Amino acid sequence: MRFIVFFALSVTLIGCASQPKSSNELATSSDSPIPVLDNWEPSEEQAISPEDHEDLWQRVLASFKLEEVDNPRIQAQLRWYNKHQKYMDRVNNRAIRYLHFITEQIEARDIPGELALLPIVESAFDPFAYSHGRAAGVWQFIPSTGRMYGMKQDWWIDGRRDIRLSTIGALKYLTALTREFKGDWMLALAAYNSGAGTVRKAIRKNKRLGKPTDYWSLSLPKETRAYVPKLLALAKLLKHPDKYDLKFKPLPNKAYFAAVDSHGQIDLAAVADLSETPIDEIYKLNSGYNRWATHPKGPHQVLVPVDKADIFNENIKQLPATARVKWQRYKVRSGDSLISIAKKFHTTPDVLRQVNGIRRNMIRVNDRLMIPTASKPQHNYAYSAAQRLSKIQNTSRGKKTFKTTYRVQAGDSFWTIARRNNVSVQSLAKWNGMAPRDPLKPGQKLVIWTKSPQAFAERKEIRKLTYRVRNGDSFAKIANKFRVTLSDIARWNKGKTKKKYLQPGDKLTLYVNVMR
Repeated sequence: MRFIVFFALSVTLIGCASQPKSSNELATSSDSPIPVLDNWEPSEEQAISPEDHEDLWQRVLASFKLEEVDNPRIQAQLRWYNKHQKYMDRVNNRAIRYLHFITEQIEARDIPGELALLPIVESAFDPFAYSHGRAAGVWQFIPSTGRMYGMKQDWWIDGRRDIRLSTIGALKYLTALTREFKGDWMLALAAYNSGAGTVRKAIRKNKRLGKPTDYWSLSLPKETRAYVPKLLALAKLLKHPDKYDLKFKPLPNKAYFAAVDSHGQIDLAAVADLSETPIDEIYKLNSGYNRWATHPKGPHQVLVPVDKADIFNENIKQLPATARVKWQRYKVRSGDSLISIAKKFHTTPDVLRQVNGIRRNMIRVNDRLMIPTASKPQHNYAYSAAQRLSKIQNTSRGKKTFKTTYRVQAGDSFWTIARRNNVSVQSLAKWNGMAPRDPLKPGQKLVIWTKSPQAFAERKEIRKLTYRVRNGDSFAKIANKFRVTLSDIARWNKGKTKKKYLQPGDKLTLYVNVMR
């Protein structure tokens, strides 16, 4: 017998700013873009409160609303899942952090509970998942759609990986798609995967041919044809555990994290210390942060395990505001630029300009700069963007392969670099934690795995270039960019290198190996 569960959700914010906010008590201050949910009235038909379930998966099951269907495509996915218990165990281990919050959000909107299983299909609940289509996070938003739903993306943060922002954005997006397709959740889910335009085009084609226009009858991309069956197969596995060998391991039906106020930018290592929590766990809860610290412009909130919120709030009261981020004094040297200094200290020229009141890029030798820096060595921030990339690039691709480092030149693309080195575009992008359509920047370092250690190094093609100096350039920066030495630049440009400063518009002659 299937129970239809109605529930009540009432959100009341009480107490001072330092009081921990559980996952269903979201702040409404200017520091937080997370909205408070609407209140819901209890139903007389309520059989069991969502909070009364001991197992969170059973709470998810109680809110199922989609019609159960059978289809060969669903059966194919069932067979795959049923053979991969270890995969589902990994999913379980990740889901424990995020599923309670996702379930609350779904219940509050009175939409199908099956949607709580969608992150398994999208990312296996991995907040750091990044796809070939430039989609990121648990809900796999592409950059443009993420921005449309309020997910900031810059050097400091990628809101597509923020569990609260992305969950609320995904459910809003899915609800909007359902309205567009007149309440048909199958079509809405297909559109979430391939785009509403793709689904509309398939519907128009079937109408012209006099065919049905339901999801199962449409001619859709291969990935989309498997997408909805994957979700429905997971729903069957959860609903009928006795019929299958695969099991969803029970999860506690309680909030995993709480939002606490940091009162300003803060080093994530400090968050870990103040909350007495491993820094890797802090990153997994705050997976939107790209660097070693929160965003300087806010929102000034971090997530900590719910049982550590009081500890954090008590400890941060004792922490001076100046101790939330470590500051270092730096004396500008000859050849320095804002770009080279920012790179050295794992920050950005914009941050240096803002902190030091610098206009444009003008710095002089012996100027003293204040620089926000990480309090611990970079390897301690294992889930920062730089450390994740380093791990990917250094992952061996086989016993008989050799790694070569290549510095991107102006005009390069994945296609030209891949063709030059007899590798596929897809492999080259994967080796570097990127998608084939991601833009490349001059000076960016890529790794290339080849079958011979000399395959790349022996290839040379020297070209003469005339380089026009830009704002912020220095001889050292130009030499680093084109992988030449300062003495080479001096030899090729006799007389020009005697100037103390380069001026925008100056021209330099360079001889560059374009095969690097």
